[in-house]
Amino acid sequence: MPRHFVANARGNAWVREALRAEFAGLGLSVRLQGPYQNVVALPRSLDARTPVTFVAAHYDSVPDCPGADDNASGVAVMLECARVLARSSVAPPIGFIAFNAEEDGLLGSRDFVTRGLSGLPCQVGVTHVLEMVGFRAGAGARQSVPLPWVPEGLTVPDYIGVIAKGCSNHVVDRVIRTQASPELRVMTLKTWGPLYRVLPDLARSDHSPYWDAGRPAVMWTDTANFRNPHYHRSSDTPDTLDYAFMKDVAGLLCALLAREVVR
Repeated sequence: MPRHFVANARGNAWVREALRAEFAGLGLSVRLQGPYQNVVALPRSLDARTPVTFVAAHYDSVPDCPGADDNASGVAVMLECARVLARSSVAPPIGFIAFNAEEDGLLGSRDFVTRGLSGLPCQVGVTHVLEMVGFRAGAGARQSVPLPWVPEGLTVPDYIGVIAKGCSNHVVDRVIRTQASPELRVMTLKTWGPLYRVLPDLARSDHSPYWDAGRPAVMWTDTANFRNPHYHRSSDTPDTLDYAFMKDVAGLLCALLAREVVR
């Protein structure tokens, strides 16, 4: 369903309300934040002193585009994590954010980091941003990478990328150590300082406002703009997604989040 914040306002609102209902049905406390109507879902029992880890994904699309990979895939994995954790016998300190207007210069996440974070009834830990996590190309395919030199493995479009910066770089090590989704190929990248400004492709999602503010955030991505021929096209439809790939991504992220419960 096309769901651009302005061009497809009716679809955008429908998805927003569906997300609000889904999170509420999982027992989470749900609120709409800011002028862009970010959907924020928190555990009902919170210790204000305990840092909450967040999972986030943007729910809008570019105008008149079904946006299956960009970014219904991220929203679907986020919801699967919410469902899995809702069944946990231990209440995990995990919250969820569905950002709006990502395709309009990250307006929703910029407003949230600037104005919404301070209004949360909890401390904020790392935010995991899911940005296109549903496309894996077939055997023999290759993808471009916006770097002058890269290992051969980065040109094979069958991995999930996990990209961190500075105070969130330790998450990369935890991802590597997490023994889940063994069939999933994971490529990780640690960055420091202003590198993401020098290489703008590293900042093209809702993790970027967190990095600008010095807050920990990690992007999970299939690097679709370099591998997916349907990127930002009307052909970005659900039948083009790799659901086994998405299941593995969800499994890895859920396993990582579950460790937050026992830390």
